[in-house]
Amino acid sequence: MMTVLEKPSVTKASHAEGGARRPVRRVLIYSHDTFGLGHLRRSRAIAHALVAGASDLQVLIVSGSSVVDSFAFRPGVRYVRVPGVTKRTDGGYASLDPAVPLDRTVAERTAIISRMAEAFDPDLAIIDKEPTGFHGEMLPTLRTLAARGCRLILGLRDILDDAALLVPEWQRKGGSEAVRAFYDEIWVYGVARIHEPVAALALGPEIEARLHYTGYLRREATRSAPVRHDAPAMPFLLVTPGGGGDGGGLIDWVIAAYEADPGIDLPALIAFGPFLEPRARRAFEARIARTDKLSAITFDSEIEVLMREAAGIVAMGGYNTFCEILSFDLPSLLVPRTEPRREQLIRARAAEALGLAQVLLEQDGRDPLRMAAALRALPRQAPPSRVVVPGLLDGLDVIRERVLGEAAPVAALRRLGCRA
Repeated sequence: MMTVLEKPSVTKASHAEGGARRPVRRVLIYSHDTFGLGHLRRSRAIAHALVAGASDLQVLIVSGSSVVDSFAFRPGVRYVRVPGVTKRTDGGYASLDPAVPLDRTVAERTAIISRMAEAFDPDLAIIDKEPTGFHGEMLPTLRTLAARGCRLILGLRDILDDAALLVPEWQRKGGSEAVRAFYDEIWVYGVARIHEPVAALALGPEIEARLHYTGYLRREATRSAPVRHDAPAMPFLLVTPGGGGDGGGLIDWVIAAYEADPGIDLPALIAFGPFLEPRARRAFEARIARTDKLSAITFDSEIEVLMREAAGIVAMGGYNTFCEILSFDLPSLLVPRTEPRREQLIRARAAEALGLAQVLLEQDGRDPLRMAAALRALPRQAPPSRVVVPGLLDGLDVIRERVLGEAAPVAALRRLGCRA
């Protein structure tokens, strides 16, 4: 178990109870990004919402994503990339450079983060998902920032994992101890009606008083980078496994459905994701080339534009994709992964129970005709807006209010693709 050896001199409870706060002009966002795109895309959405209409605000994102350079960032938002790591098939981690031991990479990341935080001197820091950072790399920075009076926020997606897996993981990483020692607030980027991610951790009333459900993060759909692919014929279904690193099963099932039932009404565009294994991608491309109603792209850093134009979406049900389904009011078919985490399965089942999405589980059999029937039905499915869930998409506005004490101006919200 990881131990938080030093506690800050400030009393975190006093901050949660409304103690004096210094004005926020610099925000640090830590996004460890060991696998996929989710952490980076969530951090980017928050950063863009914070700088909307606030010309004097600066945001620095510290990211481990290997594709961070592919994304465009708004004025006022900068990023620093730390050496990358990747998740192995057994659930462990390794350096992206196989010649470098993991502990050396973690040491380099720790040093970079510490230097950047000291130089940037943020008024507020948002730590994404991991209370102590990847392998504890944020602990030195947390101690320094807390001692300087920086507000520390732990930002959590709506669902972390099944309780049976989450509780021992937090114990092993010292998560609860870090929350008590360092964090002024915990923000859950979702609504309790769908899931309460820390309920199983029994953090106690003192910590629960710092807990705030923001609502999901509404997404924008503006094109700021050149399109690198041909636009699909309209209307179309969009198939996306997110980053693609674990999306081969979904892609294979959709292609098999079109192979088995060429009469599926709408064509589909498959976005492989940047982390799909190259050999698998080439095999999928060969099958797609033989199927009239299928086309594919590798990666679009602004896939929100394609989502806005799609008649429906087929996805695994990761956090960011779910935000986009809600934001663009898309009929959706979720095919969640169940290993090594059950996060997507929990989210998909909760969404289906509320009537926000339909779900197809691989564990019930990967019959191509079963997928084909679901694809045929998808365009006729009711959109998520049919269901009223209070505060469902308020996340970015709530975050801005908690950081700056004000909602985003109407014009800025509209530029972000948000409803005023």
